[in-house]
Amino acid sequence: MARTKQFDEEVVLDQAMEFFWRNGYNSSSPQEILTALGLSRSSLYDTFGDKHTLFIKALKRYREKQTGAVIAMLNTSTNVMETIKELLEATKKGCVEGGIRGCLMVNSKIESGMSDDLVAEIVTENRLAQEEAFAKAIKKGQEMGVINKKQSPKAYARFVINTLWGLSTYAKIPEADKKGFDDVIKVTIQILG
Repeated sequence: MARTKQFDEEVVLDQAMEFFWRNGYNSSSPQEILTALGLSRSSLYDTFGDKHTLFIKALKRYREKQTGAVIAMLNTSTNVMETIKELLEATKKGCVEGGIRGCLMVNSKIESGMSDDLVAEIVTENRLAQEEAFAKAIKKGQEMGVINKKQSPKAYARFVINTLWGLSTYAKIPEADKKGFDDVIKVTIQILG
């Protein structure tokens, strides 16, 4: 007779996402993962497969939750410039107050994306989805006159994504400070305005 699961898969997947976001993939032992998630080895393997499969599911969960929230904000924005500034400020806050986690997608690309085709594919898909949403929102902002037309919506979208990812990476250097984040955000808004 099969045993019933004593845990919520979605909750455990969220915990796995947070674990990999804080600790990375390569430096995390299976035992550390089991301890952090409060699972037995059999529960982990029966439900999620091996460590790599769990990591891939955690990346997809990040895409669903984090990137999905950004895309939803952009799609429903009535003030695109304010929304972009809000996203930049939220990234700063997450980096300054949330510890040095950065962006799980960027971290994963740096750590595994050059040698793991599946990670590279997920990160690329994530970036392209963001690029499309930013470009659409920026085009709307240009049509409303709140974003200049010096560059195409796609060029600005790529610039903003690079800035967001750059802020996440900047947070990892010891000399990173709030003023540095503020300067980058101010210049980004000036370039778009």
